[in-house]
Amino acid sequence: MSAIRAYLKGLVEEAKRPASSVALLGELVPRPQPRRRFEEASLQALAESIRAHGVLEPLLVRPLEGGKYEIVAGERRYRAAQMAGLTEVPVVVLEVDEKAASAIALMENLQREDLNPYEETLGVLDLLALELGKSREEVVSLLHRMRDEARGKVPQNVLGSPEVQKVEEIFRLLGRMSWQSFVQARLPLLGLPEDLKEALEAGSIPYTAALELKKVKDDALRRALLEEAKAGLSLRDLKAKVREALKREGAPRPWYREVVARLSRLDLEALPSERRRLVEGLLRELEALLP
Repeated sequence: MSAIRAYLKGLVEEAKRPASSVALLGELVPRPQPRRRFEEASLQALAESIRAHGVLEPLLVRPLEGGKYEIVAGERRYRAAQMAGLTEVPVVVLEVDEKAASAIALMENLQREDLNPYEETLGVLDLLALELGKSREEVVSLLHRMRDEARGKVPQNVLGSPEVQKVEEIFRLLGRMSWQSFVQARLPLLGLPEDLKEALEAGSIPYTAALELKKVKDDALRRALLEEAKAGLSLRDLKAKVREALKREGAPRPWYREVVARLSRLDLEALPSERRRLVEGLLRELEALLP
């Protein structure tokens, strides 16, 4: 097992160890973290808990030059401790390199109970990318290749390889889902329109609703359905409304809508004088007929 996977497997046990030291908050340096947001309300609640009970789970840190420590895991506790007015927090000091520190930070992020599906998808991809030495896009391509080979769509080339064994081991360590279900249910989240992505990250809708709404290409219609989903529309009813929306999208466009679209692009000044007079006359007649 690689050093990274060994660290991942022992992370929970490491975090449960008694604090080996305490560090002043001024000695701690946050590192770029895989999580995307720190919800203010959640931080406030944690700060209140820390005021009452202290920091119950030590931060994982690694030493830096100049007597500083980089936070490997526990930035949320660090921020809440600042809000609670603490001057020091318990820490476990780890002697790890940058690659292992990144893996631990990713793994800790993936253990959060409030992690939304979009963040989780990116976190898993980043963890796989780190372990395989690939970019996120290359990992996505590998997972699609694995799926196609498993379904017999393409000749077997990567299944059974050491690279794929690493992928399977990471998913076993995470213990959340198989790589097959990840490809089927989570990779489609990468192509979400911005409005759906924001709703998913905010926890306003479940990922199953986001995947349904993704099918609707009409922006206005999708936004309307999104508001209904946020208001509590069941997935069953949402699916029915999406089916109706797709029927409307697939229907032939009424001929007059195309005429209106062409008129909106029309430059009357560019028309020959005779045709221009004719078009202007027809437009005036049309204007008189409109309510």
